[in-house]
Amino acid sequence: MKKRNVAIIAHVDHGKTTLVDQILKSSGTFRENEDVSDLSMDSNQLEKERGITILAKTTAINYQDYRINILDTPGHADFGGEVERIMNMVDGVLLVVDAYEGTMPQTRFVLKKALDAGVKPLVVINKVDKPSARVEQVVDEVLDLFIELGADDDQLDFKVVYASAINGTCSLDPDIRTQTPGFQELLDLIISEIPAPGGNPDGNLQFQPALLDYNEFVGRIGIGRVHNGKIKVGQMVSCIRLDGSVKNFRIQKLFGFLGLKRIEVEEAEAGDIVAISGLADISVGETICNQGEHFPLPILHIDEPTLQMTFGTNTSPFVGQDGKLLTARQIEDRLNRELQRDVSLRVEPLDGESFLVSGRGELHLSILIENMRREGYELQVSKPQVIEKEIDGIKMEPFEDLQIEVPEESMGAVIEQLGTRGGIMENMVHFENQVRLHYVIPSRGLIGFSTEFMTMTKGYGIINHTFKEYRKMENVNIGERKLGVLVSNDNGKSTAYSLGQLEDRGIMFIEPGTEVYEGMIIGECNRENDLAVNVVKGKQLTNMRAASADKTVVLKRPRPITLEGALDYINSDELVEVTPLHIRLRKRILDTETRKKFDARK
Repeated sequence: MKKRNVAIIAHVDHGKTTLVDQILKSSGTFRENEDVSDLSMDSNQLEKERGITILAKTTAINYQDYRINILDTPGHADFGGEVERIMNMVDGVLLVVDAYEGTMPQTRFVLKKALDAGVKPLVVINKVDKPSARVEQVVDEVLDLFIELGADDDQLDFKVVYASAINGTCSLDPDIRTQTPGFQELLDLIISEIPAPGGNPDGNLQFQPALLDYNEFVGRIGIGRVHNGKIKVGQMVSCIRLDGSVKNFRIQKLFGFLGLKRIEVEEAEAGDIVAISGLADISVGETICNQGEHFPLPILHIDEPTLQMTFGTNTSPFVGQDGKLLTARQIEDRLNRELQRDVSLRVEPLDGESFLVSGRGELHLSILIENMRREGYELQVSKPQVIEKEIDGIKMEPFEDLQIEVPEESMGAVIEQLGTRGGIMENMVHFENQVRLHYVIPSRGLIGFSTEFMTMTKGYGIINHTFKEYRKMENVNIGERKLGVLVSNDNGKSTAYSLGQLEDRGIMFIEPGTEVYEGMIIGECNRENDLAVNVVKGKQLTNMRAASADKTVVLKRPRPITLEGALDYINSDELVEVTPLHIRLRKRILDTETRKKFDARK
């Protein structure tokens, strides 16, 4: 069977996964009676809830007499390392661009990876059915981006497909009236435009894992492309490790892909994308060869972590009320399991009770924490810190490319805020009543920014950022919250009476009847210093009728706390307590008197 290997790349939310789902439905891969109503490449519960792709997915369809392997890639910068490695597995990419938003920071990021790898691009302008679609301008923007990124003549001669993935239609003409159901035109273009995979099936075996999966029964599974030769179940092979050493092992299982299923196969040859098991600690970028015929492939680049935070055992008075997995050993086992499949993660033990966990960004780490709390873990985590480097005796820190779209009336507040966070404006473009701002900003300056940004733009702003480079560290006081917090100085249940008394002091995070403990943060103070408050005090009841007869206390709605919001919000002397049922903010030092003495010494 002839083969084509293609990856789908795009900015977050431009419709990659919906497009893959529709291609699967229109390719005839499924039986007539098969239920495809809930078909989705985003199989993980978190992916479905957030509407983002977190892990790259491999699928394949049979179309005419071709097997087309399709890789759906994450669009978020925190998972950009996967995009880069996937480029080694494919010969072409579908670049999906939103017909209204046009080229965004991640479009630039993923396209650069594709052009650097020399793969053939096809452009899909998606969401052409939107009333606000500006199809012709977006095609021009894409062409400008190709030129700006140094595409060669062959890459510049890209074909364009106009599609509405949500409606399952596409055409080769920008006129929306020419849209037809199904994706035959797109599939025909993949076959005619994207080259067949290279490699010699009769040559020496070369297989390189670009992605990892993990299974309790067989250990690590390496997913990659057979670059040359053939590979069979039961075959003895050599693994050339990243340090140059060699380990021999037997291929236990070999999996191919069809539709959304992973199917066991007996043999694969050059050009096939498969998953292999048999070596418990196989790693990304190693090369699997025939025994005695060692021809290693170039090692794949893995993005270094840029952000770190401390994961520790929960030390709050409420420990063990919600979760069952509390001990340092259980947390360590879970982090080690995550290391088996996530090559961008690093874990270092600190003091027996806590671990320094480094990742690619806030989203990368918060998804790990969210998965852990859903599995029944309790832990406390610190404020994320950027990873600094010393190069030639100079302190360096990571900087990011930041692109923002805001309504014109919010522009002044956003520019002022970015100035205080060390941002340098590179460009500003007006279109309609929106402004697009392009900044370079220290990664530290973005910690805690998204919550403020949503408030400043009343939820209408769009924010995107990608790692740019390490630069000299200059401003020291970026990234700490300006306002203080309201901290409980007692244990018990909060009362409406005491919360009502404190409303003029700030914004509450809790409702009446919430269990609190000393040192727990219950709200934001409207001044710069922290305030210890009593929220468990009830009204003194006497038998005297007051002149002002009892009024019902009407409280403002408390500010809800999400996990990402909490990580963004806290300062370095605070922690987030994460349990399966609750996310609480707390001070590191719970005792009020001890904390005051410590703050006074500072």
